Amino acid sequence: MDHLYNERIVSQTPLITPGELLEQIPITDKAAEAVIAGRRACREAIAGDDPRLLLIIGPCSIHDEKGAIEYAQRLADLEKRVNKTMIIVMRVYFEKPRTTVGWKGLINDPDLNGSFQMNKGLVIARKILMEINELGLSCATEFLDPLVPAYLSDLVSWCAIGARTTESQIHRQMASGLSMPVGFKNSTSGDVGVALNAMQSAAEKHSFIGVDAEGQIKVMVTSGNPDTHVILRGGVQGANCGINHIEETARTINKKGKKRQIMIDCSHGNTGGEYIGQLSVFNQLLPFYIENPDEVLGMMMESNLFPGKQAFNGNDLRYGVSVTDPCIGWPETESIIIEADRRMKDG
Repeated sequence: MDHLYNERIVSQTPLITPGELLEQIPITDKAAEAVIAGRRACREAIAGDDPRLLLIIGPCSIHDEKGAIEYAQRLADLEKRVNKTMIIVMRVYFEKPRTTVGWKGLINDPDLNGSFQMNKGLVIARKILMEINELGLSCATEFLDPLVPAYLSDLVSWCAIGARTTESQIHRQMASGLSMPVGFKNSTSGDVGVALNAMQSAAEKHSFIGVDAEGQIKVMVTSGNPDTHVILRGGVQGANCGINHIEETARTINKKGKKRQIMIDCSHGNTGGEYIGQLSVFNQLLPFYIENPDEVLGMMMESNLFPGKQAFNGNDLRYGVSVTDPCIGWPETESIIIEADRRMKDG
């Protein structure tokens, strides 16, 4: 009777268990220190106890280990120069939600050829997170598949729930059990209300079906996650990073007795897909942050070693260039961060 429930499954491959992967690549003391420090800094920023700007920055997605580590080394060096004014956490995104179809990220298809070697993808992803944390640089990611946190979450200091999944009950439940702060993006339509509802839901206790370290299906019961915030990322109706949008969202949050829970995504709907526009969004909002640190938590940017994006079809890829959303390059990244540091120190 198997055909009654799996007639469209064309193949099945055993998946490594979370425990097996963690045993194969155990977290080191140095990496754990970076994770703990990153989570603490993000929590204190959300609570208003740390006034520094939280900056989530890095490639749109990770597809090449060498390029990711070179970028991380540069960012780690830069972070040491500006850590009096900024909390810098690197975007290390391995899962990409698709509006229709397309490459779904390194975990799903690490060879970028439709072979879907997910065991290989999980191993590479964990290795990359480990190497970056061992540089003393904390990591941010987007969790899409609710099983993935069991494999990687001990190496993540901050995570996002994306515009396509913020309204998902499954992802709100997952967020309620995560051990790090979570940012919920507004929906692709631009609706901020779904992100605010997600924050409220994730703060509560939930029970749901999950997987433990041994790969056993279990009923998971969570205590709720109080360390959440909203990410304004624009939508199909346009940008929502203007002062009026921020203040309107802040009024809603303040009614619930909370502050400093608004992050601005300088890309996506806030730039209309023009990646270089991230620089304008950042520079326009920085003075507002300096004057209103109780309202703006931080900003998010997509940056890589080299600017733009590239298509891939089995041919050789250009090193350090995004294969998903276009990014600003390293010179622009370094320049805008150093200038922001100077402006914030000057007040």
